[in-house]
Amino acid sequence: MPQMAPIGWLSLFIIFSVTFILFSMMNYYSMIPKTPKSETLSKYSTASLNWKW
Repeated sequence: MPQMAPIGWLSLFIIFSVTFILFSMMNYYSMIPKTPKSETLSKYSTASLNWKW
């Protein structure tokens, strides 16, 4: 079985690395997080915290 030249291993590593980075970026940017509504934010901000120590 012939051995692979070092440039072949380097090109394989670069190809797989670029593929992995592109796949990770596509997965990261494909999901759009939902922003909270302003009414839910106002509900939490107006509630007073009365701590009884």
